[in-house]
Amino acid sequence: MSRYNFRETETKWQRVWRERRLFEVAAKPDTPKYYVLEMFPYPSGKLHVGHVRNYTMGDLVARYRRAQGYNVLHPMGWDAFGLPAENAAIAENVHPAIWTRQNIATMRAQLQRMGFAYDWSREVATCEPEYYRHEQKMFLDFLAAGLAYRKQSWVNWDPVENTVLANEQVIDGRGWRSGAVVEKRLLSQWFLRITAFTEELLEAIQGLDRWPERVRLMQENWIGRSDGARVFFDIASPSPATLADNGKTAAIEVFTTRPDTLFGASFVALSPNHPLAQRLAGDDVGLAGFIAECNRMGTSEAVIEAAEKRGYATGLAAVHPFDANRRVPVYVANFVLMEYGTGAIFGCPAHDQRDLDFARKYALPVIPVVLPPGADPADFRIGETAYVEDGTLFNSAFLDGLAVAEAKRVAGERLEAAGRGERTVAYRLRDWGVSRQRYWGCPIPVIHCRACGIVPVPESDLPVRLPEDVSFALPGNPLAHHPSWKYVACPHCGSPAERETDTFDTFFESSWYFLRFCSARDERAFARDAVDYWMPVDQYIGGVEHAVLHLLYSRFFTRALKQCGYLDLDEPFAGLFTQGMVCHQTYRSEDGDWLFPEEVERDPDGAVVTPGGQAVVVGRTEKMSKSKKNVVGLDAIVETYGADTARLYLMSDSPPERDLEWTDTGIEGIWRYVNRLWRMVSEPAVALPPPGTAVSGELPAEIAGLRHAVHRTIAAVSDDLDKFRFNRAVARIRELTNMVEELPAPALAAAPAAPAVLREALETLARLLGPMMPHLAEEMWQTLGGKGLVAEQPWPVADPDLAREEQVTIAVQVNGKLRATLEFPRDSASGSVESAALQLPQVARWLDGRPPRKVIVVPNRIVSIVA
Repeated sequence: MSRYNFRETETKWQRVWRERRLFEVAAKPDTPKYYVLEMFPYPSGKLHVGHVRNYTMGDLVARYRRAQGYNVLHPMGWDAFGLPAENAAIAENVHPAIWTRQNIATMRAQLQRMGFAYDWSREVATCEPEYYRHEQKMFLDFLAAGLAYRKQSWVNWDPVENTVLANEQVIDGRGWRSGAVVEKRLLSQWFLRITAFTEELLEAIQGLDRWPERVRLMQENWIGRSDGARVFFDIASPSPATLADNGKTAAIEVFTTRPDTLFGASFVALSPNHPLAQRLAGDDVGLAGFIAECNRMGTSEAVIEAAEKRGYATGLAAVHPFDANRRVPVYVANFVLMEYGTGAIFGCPAHDQRDLDFARKYALPVIPVVLPPGADPADFRIGETAYVEDGTLFNSAFLDGLAVAEAKRVAGERLEAAGRGERTVAYRLRDWGVSRQRYWGCPIPVIHCRACGIVPVPESDLPVRLPEDVSFALPGNPLAHHPSWKYVACPHCGSPAERETDTFDTFFESSWYFLRFCSARDERAFARDAVDYWMPVDQYIGGVEHAVLHLLYSRFFTRALKQCGYLDLDEPFAGLFTQGMVCHQTYRSEDGDWLFPEEVERDPDGAVVTPGGQAVVVGRTEKMSKSKKNVVGLDAIVETYGADTARLYLMSDSPPERDLEWTDTGIEGIWRYVNRLWRMVSEPAVALPPPGTAVSGELPAEIAGLRHAVHRTIAAVSDDLDKFRFNRAVARIRELTNMVEELPAPALAAAPAAPAVLREALETLARLLGPMMPHLAEEMWQTLGGKGLVAEQPWPVADPDLAREEQVTIAVQVNGKLRATLEFPRDSASGSVESAALQLPQVARWLDGRPPRKVIVVPNRIVSIVA
């Protein structure tokens, strides 16, 4: 039997595609476009199979849409700045640029070996000055438009990476890359004013109907709109530290979503970094120490919620806004964040679990003010759990008897009337801090002059290039330590000045790269007519972990560029798909060291051991990661089975939005299927007629059944690919393969038209497999004598008459319960269907010789009998 030679075949067709420049495209205003994009990779080293699942999906979509007649843009590039390159420079004594470019070359070769249909003429790498000079110009335009600014602020500091992290880059209180516990520091930082578009970003989420619902919800929650009220608590006993600048008593401003519970207030709490807390700490060593301790704590909401609620009593008392005679103590608390609301809260322990935990710890009053339905106000008490459901107000003076919603409204009106607050809306979203204290990033194009202040670098001097002669011997930012790079003359006055040594957050580069791909060789950041044609991205594919990082930043960036006159577009991504992860079992040695899959084997008894026979601890199946070594190298798989086998396995084993478990038996099964396909074409059961031979004459039932199956498969696979049901599409193609393979040779030889039907089936398989296994599909097509390339063929169209199901399964119900089914030709007469149903033994038993009271026949679907 013939064995498929994937090495020779894949190399051949990749050469043909490359020589014909098949996937290089240009704008064609008279042709509908389709822009397919996978989130571009960071060039960290060699790819493993877990990396390429999303690229395989993107390539499938690109090839499918191309066959449908779209002008398809499918580019690839590299998100090439970032700390891993800098860390590698330190660990391996290699320049970050050399390390990055070597990795790009390796990964490019791997992607090309997979046969992905990329327009490589548009390749970009964000670390090249030809790319980042454009974003420096964008930043200067943002600065001029008020969308970029510098201020001193409390930031998330990663003590291992020695750089600032955005809130979104702090995961469970730790740096998203280093895993180090993040600290708080006060630094001067550059920000982008993402909050200028808060409401617009929030409202537009509803129009992203081709995005996953969970991603839209994650963005809504991150933006975090809250309707509530600003409330002012005067400080009862002023001291020099608590006086406002105008000499009047200072007031603590609180934002709350529950003004209805103000009568339940038992304390006010300040963030450790609240201005009042900072002033008080100047005269209180104990408070200063408490604040320092809080700033060493994790910064994420999850960490703060899990931590013990601790506070420091300031000795101050605040006046209740509804009762001038009532006082509540003022604390500094570790669970109040300066970044959210006003950096101060009032605590209502009876109706907030966090406040209740705090109140119990410090023996503060717990005053219930919301009564559950049916509860007796005389007996209602709060135990260890706060009451957070709806109810009626009590213990609340003028709010007594009101429902919660009405009490919120009335409380807001009273606050406004008394000048003690106002109804307002608050958002969780904060401006995007883009300063990073590192070398391997895009330089921020400003100069600091003692006389002129902050001076933008003149556009004619862009790009501000990174110096190549840097040293990583000292901790911190090499740009700040460079002996000459940062020292320049002020562009305004000519005096000695210094460059900004911070570089941009790498999400800056990835927030607009999709626009660069539209005209990647243009002298401008992008040509307006190219963006007008190609954008928005029709199908974007990537991980859900970027839901509130890259995706939100890109939505903001597009709006900022629109405001600055670059384009006329709001949303960059019309459709989004988030793929599941590729998982593999984990292994450890007896010493606890992680082992690669190739470092283990099974002994004769089936136990997992090392090649030396030592026992191996088999762990959970988890997402492939280099840290746990449960990765399967892409090169090894392609060398053993070929790119197409890997591609089909990544598409076939589970729905694309779910995780896929990689197993040796799974990939071997696909390899056997590849060889079955090849034998069917290279060694057909009967001699095939010439290409283009029409199917004519009467067909035996088996042959007619195959022809109907071919067209039903075309229709079903097309529908599955439209809906991203890739695994179902593969399953349908394999069903058709089985049907072709199992067709008896005598049946094929007996009917004159049968060989033409077989040709139609084999050609259809080649065309349907084109987006999934493009090399094999091309070889099948060529072997069958097809003209041109599969990649240039139009997508097959099902004949609706042949695609119709000839037989339908009809459910038979008696008194609303399924009792039997019937197989009938489609669109059979209702009388015939009813008669057959009434004769079924399962129905006769329920009728017991009596005529039915009622029979309803729904054509092709159901017979409902009332006995």
